[in-house]
Amino acid sequence: MSVHLTRMSEFAGLPVVDVTPFGIDDKQGALDRSPAGVAWRVRTVDYEEFERAFVRFLDEVDSATVTALLFGEWENGGEADPVGLLKAAAGRFPNLRSLFLGDADVWDEWRISCVEYTDITPLLEAFPLLERFGLRGGEGYGQFPVRLEPFRHRHLRELRFESTGLPAQVVRAVAGSDLPKLEHLELWFGTTAYGGDATVADLAPIWSGELLPSLRHLGLQNAEIQDEIAAAVAGAPVVARLESLALSLGTLTDEGAEALLSGQPLTHLRSLDLRHHYLSGSMMKRIEKALPGVKVDLDDQQDGGAFRWTAVADGD
Repeated sequence: MSVHLTRMSEFAGLPVVDVTPFGIDDKQGALDRSPAGVAWRVRTVDYEEFERAFVRFLDEVDSATVTALLFGEWENGGEADPVGLLKAAAGRFPNLRSLFLGDADVWDEWRISCVEYTDITPLLEAFPLLERFGLRGGEGYGQFPVRLEPFRHRHLRELRFESTGLPAQVVRAVAGSDLPKLEHLELWFGTTAYGGDATVADLAPIWSGELLPSLRHLGLQNAEIQDEIAAAVAGAPVVARLESLALSLGTLTDEGAEALLSGQPLTHLRSLDLRHHYLSGSMMKRIEKALPGVKVDLDDQQDGGAFRWTAVADGD
């Protein structure tokens, strides 16, 4: 079963309102409330004129009071540079705390592997007060993948990458970043067929948790190497301080689950998300028995045949 990623209707606890080249979609009465009371999503219509939509947003909305911003679909092929546009306008968003790039319906509007990016490091540096950052896509046909360098951010609390092929370079950059307040980290690895070439070794700094002293949720998901990740998690010191752990959406089998059960105790967790997996019925029962006080999500059991797929794959 594939997961259908759709546009968000709510972000950072706020209702989402669209801004297109044709104006503001005011179905939710956005113009009657403070700009800080909604999350604004700038997007194209029919993949055209993203820059026009962004300029219109700046003209019609008091960006100085905006706290949550999303970028939806934009033109690929170098016709739009959403990262560059926002970085250039960073001074106009002094109160921005939540940012998400690529919030599009990747079933109907975009193929997730086709979303093109540039280096997002300058963008994160341009918003030092940002608390929440997320990104969907990142493979860019293999020609325009997202890029990131290790960075230090004093206020970031949530970092999320949704991908069908997250480059190893990005995984290493995240793992090597100094994020003292980060509480929620979510990385979707994808498959090697679409550029997801990270290994468990690339996560080494995360396993120790030294650069992530505040981490409480760790999601290492949508991976074709889910068993290897589970085996590494089983002995990772950072797990002892987590409240929730997600190893979902990938190709987890009994081998990976056995490693989890044979490793360090997980009974301190509030929740363990394993949905979309390739576990046998007997292994599912063993997990539930071993973790009686943990909310374990074992939904979406897959057929354990010769072919195994991640839940979010190209074309989803």
